Amino acid sequence: MGAEEAEKKTIIFTYGTLKRGFSNHVLLQDMIAAGDASFLGVYQTADRLPLVCGPYRVPFLLNFPGSGERVWGELYAVSARGLVRMDELEGITRAHYERLPIKVQQQAQAQPEVTTAEAYYAHRNYAEALWKRNGEKGYSCYSEKEAKGYVKRKDRPQHLTFLEQIGLFISSSADQKDNPNSCYCNKHLPAASVPINLVNH
Repeated sequence: MGAEEAEKKTIIFTYGTLKRGFSNHVLLQDMIAAGDASFLGVYQTADRLPLVCGPYRVPFLLNFPGSGERVWGELYAVSARGLVRMDELEGITRAHYERLPIKVQQQAQAQPEVTTAEAYYAHRNYAEALWKRNGEKGYSCYSEKEAKGYVKRKDRPQHLTFLEQIGLFISSSADQKDNPNSCYCNKHLPAASVPINLVNH
């Protein structure tokens, strides 16, 4: 492996719990300390995209350009080693999220230049159902307000996979649908009848 390949960075747009001040930012802090990531600034998507919350107020960006709002987030340059860690967190091999291209820009500039990056989108297998479950309304930013009621993975039921939790959230009752800001609490989750993967988002 040449030095140029070793130093190649992937530009990642983070919009949820990986941002500064949120629960999973500890991963990026660790990566920055190890030289595997660097903060590039606050950016906004060039296109409108849906940003919604799923079970336990977990944020999801949906790959439906033209719907939703232009979303605010943070940009990081990530090494190949760091990218493996982020892919693991986001459950890429388990079809939780998928890493796809995204166009972003800094709003501080008079004529913002569009930068191509990558972002972790909700997996296409459930993205449309999640959009409908949220009443086809999205946020422009995952802030403390949107994150209210967020439950860390270690505090969620360990007998359900993350995909099972998403499925239950999507099919949950109408009163939950009418109040998307309500907390999707443990009491709504039945016991699992199948063996599960204990890694949840």
